[in-house]
Amino acid sequence: MKQEIIIAGFGGQGVLSMGKILAYSGLMEGKEVSWMPSYGPEQRGGTANVTVILSDGPISSPILNQYDIAIILNQPSLDKFESKVKPGGILIYDGYGIHGEIKRKDVNIYRIDAMDAATEMKNDKVFNMLILGGLLKVAPMVKLENVLLGLKKSLPERHHKLLPMNEAAIKKGMEIIISHKS
Repeated sequence: MKQEIIIAGFGGQGVLSMGKILAYSGLMEGKEVSWMPSYGPEQRGGTANVTVILSDGPISSPILNQYDIAIILNQPSLDKFESKVKPGGILIYDGYGIHGEIKRKDVNIYRIDAMDAATEMKNDKVFNMLILGGLLKVAPMVKLENVLLGLKKSLPERHHKLLPMNEAAIKKGMEIIISHKS
């Protein structure tokens, strides 16, 4: 098994931490892992993306031109990465962040209204955990308990009180992701 994933959006959406949690989860399951962030000098508002590779065997290169899964959280990222999803791959997008049409017909497309769900949960900081839950529903590449351990490892100890809320967001994300038939 090998999953090559790009997560792309604006800085401040939790893109890099979502990738880090996936990477930690893979390590805990004994997988080979690559985590490669890319972002501009802006922390919030600029574009950010992270490439994560989870594999049962050695990873030859962290640099990818095509992805099995693309999680797209804003229009600039859709414009940049839509064409780089492998045919038959998965494209997951947040309904709030994408305003243009997704043109690909040869990939499996899923919509998750994570921004709306985060607003319902009265916490916009769980946005990325909602997205992560959606990803794990359509592509269960790591076990939920390892994701929760990865989350605990990536959160500073002073924020561990937020773990139950983040777990609830992951589970909610699993419920609200829907297949997008074009």
